[in-house]
Amino acid sequence: MAKLYDHRVLVTGGAGFIGSHLCTQLLHRGYEVLCLDNFHTGSRRNIAHLQRHPRFELLRHDVTQPLQVECDMVFNLACPASPVHYQADPVRTTRASVLGALHLLELAHRLQARIVQASTSEVYGDPAQHPQPEGYWGHVNPIGPRACYDEGQRCAESLFADYRRQHGVDARIARIFNTYGPRMHPDDGRVVSTFIVQALENRPLTVFGDGLQTRSLCYVDDTVEALLRLMFLERDPPGPVNIGSPNELRVIDLAELVIELTGSRSTIERREAAVDDPHQRCPDITRAGAELGWRPQIALREGLMRTIGYFQRLARSPQEG
Repeated sequence: MAKLYDHRVLVTGGAGFIGSHLCTQLLHRGYEVLCLDNFHTGSRRNIAHLQRHPRFELLRHDVTQPLQVECDMVFNLACPASPVHYQADPVRTTRASVLGALHLLELAHRLQARIVQASTSEVYGDPAQHPQPEGYWGHVNPIGPRACYDEGQRCAESLFADYRRQHGVDARIARIFNTYGPRMHPDDGRVVSTFIVQALENRPLTVFGDGLQTRSLCYVDDTVEALLRLMFLERDPPGPVNIGSPNELRVIDLAELVIELTGSRSTIERREAAVDDPHQRCPDITRAGAELGWRPQIALREGLMRTIGYFQRLARSPQEG
């Protein structure tokens, strides 16, 4: 497998929600960071605090096009990850997942760089096994409205596995479960950001279906820590690694908690269930614990209060947020 260097790190999707936090942490640890983004869903506001850092460089580029840069490590987070964004242009989403993975794997192969794919719990679909271990192959509708992301990421994982087997690329896969925190897009359609924005505006919180479907929410700092540990792991991981919280929460309970923490006058409004919306989503993180020595540290209430504070600042001043 490829040798790991400790100099220049490429983060694709680096101006996005998770990517911007990852760039920040890499700089804090002394690395040079090349942040790549096409700003389709990423925001310059997310990386404004990094722009003058001497070890930070920004490159505007779309990963669906070949890339010629120099780096020692690659984190690939370049794909719309929320239903609102990835369903707005499903063909573009599939292209970002598949062509992006292909071009970055070619880059890693040429440079002998280690590469981590930020995959998703969506590869499990609406799971028939619960909680979901990495060995579960999933239950995915290949022609449904979510397939552009679900199947796009499954194909990306296949490419990572094949480049590892066929070309010896040190390619690693992280399956990220629901992550939340500051710098989420207020209109991304994710349950946490949607509920917080609605609560702060005293509007009804929209719950799709009966609200008994579950999610497992992991604060962004914990997710980033796991991604870093996966990249810097000196032994080969046995396969994909789930990154998420094992603490399952019903959507209706999350809505009530957000109303409580914001002191909102909001009510709860039920709407028709979304197509192919998973009924249960909870990771088995046994492998992350054994291989990475990782487990989420930020409690849900604390993480939600930090996230609420971010959206409050964003409402007062978009530039400040």
